[in-house]
Amino acid sequence: MNQFAMMFILAMNPVLGVAQHTDVRVVGVSDGDTISVLTANKQSFRVRLSEIDAPETGQDFGQRSKKALSDLCFGKLATVELGSTDQYGRTLSRVSCNGVDAQSHMVANGMAWVYDRYVEDKSLYGLQEQAKRERLGLWSHPSPVPPWHYRAAKRSGAK
Repeated sequence: MNQFAMMFILAMNPVLGVAQHTDVRVVGVSDGDTISVLTANKQSFRVRLSEIDAPETGQDFGQRSKKALSDLCFGKLATVELGSTDQYGRTLSRVSCNGVDAQSHMVANGMAWVYDRYVEDKSLYGLQEQAKRERLGLWSHPSPVPPWHYRAAKRSGAK
């Protein structure tokens, strides 16, 4: 078993309970909350930034959100806190790119919502409120639509 697989198993074992971190290089940005990374031993995997939800690609601010995450992380070294895996096979993680917390950065700049359903870091709410007050990013729109509502409308066939 390779070293990454072992670290992943350790991270997933609740009995051992200690969060595992690994250093990676960001080699792709899919949208404002999903990156592709490469480990030192050339293993790649997709990471979904935990606790936030960014606008979908076809949604208002979707492209700007993707660009903001790309500007912060693409081609840079990052530290990911290995978490569980979502239904799409992405590793749910806190991510830090060159020492900057990606989730905090995206929320503080109005490029993502705090994902109420999954948030653990309550300080993200203060960053979101500040971005709202300053009308940053998606908060400059008169009535921004959260991505979970956008996805639900698309599933139901609404425009």
